[in-house]
Amino acid sequence: MQKNWTSLLKLFVTAAFGTALAAQAQTPSAPAAPAAPATPTWSVGPLDISGFIDAYYSYNANDPSNQSASGMYNLLYNFNDETNQFALNAAKLTLSHDPDPVGVHLDFLYGRTDVQMNGTSSSDNSSTKYIEQAFISLKPPTAKGFEADLGKFVTSAGAEVIETKDNWNYSRSILYAHAIPYAHIGLRTSLPVSKTETVGFQAVNGLSSTTKNNGGVTIGLTSAYVKPKYTWNANYYVGPQNYGTQKGYENLFDTTLLLTPNAKFNAYINYDYGQNRDHPYTSGGVSYGDKVLSHWQGVALALREQIAAKDALAARYEFYYDPQGFTTTYYGSATSPRRQFQEYTLTYEHKWVEGLLARVEYRRDWTNFNFFTKGDNAGTVKAQSTLTAGFVAFFGPKR
Repeated sequence: MQKNWTSLLKLFVTAAFGTALAAQAQTPSAPAAPAAPATPTWSVGPLDISGFIDAYYSYNANDPSNQSASGMYNLLYNFNDETNQFALNAAKLTLSHDPDPVGVHLDFLYGRTDVQMNGTSSSDNSSTKYIEQAFISLKPPTAKGFEADLGKFVTSAGAEVIETKDNWNYSRSILYAHAIPYAHIGLRTSLPVSKTETVGFQAVNGLSSTTKNNGGVTIGLTSAYVKPKYTWNANYYVGPQNYGTQKGYENLFDTTLLLTPNAKFNAYINYDYGQNRDHPYTSGGVSYGDKVLSHWQGVALALREQIAAKDALAARYEFYYDPQGFTTTYYGSATSPRRQFQEYTLTYEHKWVEGLLARVEYRRDWTNFNFFTKGDNAGTVKAQSTLTAGFVAFFGPKR
């Protein structure tokens, strides 16, 4: 009996094992459920390192000297405004880590460009001296391209940028130097709403300064519409900018249409309109300001032709109108009638080797009133002609 039970048990085990093997051979096992995606983490490296050195020599036919009313400067210029001398336009070092989903960007800046952007130790913008940009970025992987930056960043307005090598001309336009701000401190966002358009929202300290002097917030709305043959950018900023009061708003509308019909020829038209409603305020028992509405506007037209693999020609014309002298108060008489400014610029560019750019530029500026200093005396004339040779050496990570 014991033997029969033992034989029967062996037969049952053998049959069950054989059945299991047959079933496994005939029916593949179900695949394992995919593992849940890991929570994205911020990579602490690597950092992309890039930068440039930008130096030039400028000659002004008016030969302004340090004894003149405005010193040895090309008026209406910024950044490369020192004249009849060699000068350092800018030296820049960039550390950047693309958001994954968190990123950082830091631009160290030195030279005349830093002085123009951030001023001196007594200016409103001096809290970020030697810093062009410094911001933290957040780009959630499931947010459909949404990105937010917090810190200091350059303005979205304008057809040109701070870096010389990324513009068509060596000098900046009157519109870039006077009609719009350079940078902001605050929050900016961007979100693609279609395959061709990206919109953005910004909340920043002010339009004309990076520090706040009245507690108000400036709001910015941006749009970039990109097609193969053209790009249309529109930007609007509005907020209280008057010192010591939140009454009286400053408004700026900026738009640029960039035409890119082929790889060799490009053109753009840039238009700016700004206005500020002044408002009286009292400080230390003294009254300041009034309720005057100041406004300014201008248009710039530019062309660029790649005439050879390493050579290009660019031209620019501008008309700028600042009747109350709101953006050009420190140049000439603020009460001069109509205050019209015009300029044209012709620029030749040559790329010596990868990372070394040279430009030679002739520029003519003129106004409808005596504005530009000439010689050693305090007298002024209606025009200036300048000739500039600039060199930019830049580097970046290999791609």
